[in-house]
Amino acid sequence: MSAARVRVLVRDGCHLCEEALAVVERVCAETGDGWVVEDVDGDPELLRRYSDQVPVTFVDDRQHDFWRVDADRLRRALTAQAPRG
Repeated sequence: MSAARVRVLVRDGCHLCEEALAVVERVCAETGDGWVVEDVDGDPELLRRYSDQVPVTFVDDRQHDFWRVDADRLRRALTAQAPRG
């Protein structure tokens, strides 16, 4: 698995977060891209910026989606963009 290209901001008890993580896990398994999860409640700045948008997904450090993750859209973003290095 490669370095994390996808970052997902979540919070405990968020049903949309669970759904988003399932999509991210599936798509990243297909593409071979790494991904990480971060809890917004553990970081005051993330909480301030993204509290009303979780789950929030980033691809290559750029905000990609919030609330829901569309598998096809995520797959296209991962296959269309070369990883930054």
